[in-house]
Amino acid sequence: MNIILKQDIPSLGYKNEVVKVKNGYGRNYLIPQGLAILATESAKKVMAENLKQRAHKQEKIKNEALELQEKLTDVKITIGAKTSTTGKIFGSVNNIQLSEALQKAGYLIERKNILVKGDTIKVIGEYIAKIKLHKEVEFDLPFIVVSE
Repeated sequence: MNIILKQDIPSLGYKNEVVKVKNGYGRNYLIPQGLAILATESAKKVMAENLKQRAHKQEKIKNEALELQEKLTDVKITIGAKTSTTGKIFGSVNNIQLSEALQKAGYLIERKNILVKGDTIKVIGEYIAKIKLHKEVEFDLPFIVVSE
């Protein structure tokens, strides 16, 4: 029996893959649990069309991420923080402050997509944050932490 998987199943296959299984396994477990559908000609055509549309959407999202990366390469980010006389920051600077600084500069990037090495910064200076715009597009953004 040929079936189309609706989700990844370990030791069987990946989502949207056509696999051959024993009749009882497909009929009594996979199909009733909603893990697979029968691989008829019409189901194969629907799956192919869905994959084609999804690939087109993913390509568009990736291109938008690449354009945003090009714009962000020229951006200079400066974050002000209250510090002591020795240059140590009261509190810390993390991805939340970096996300807010980028938002003020006109770029909306979620804080979960920003990775600051060590999670927090406690001393003024120059640092680099890794920005993930897409699963295939990430880059390093330099920024400066200064005393207010």
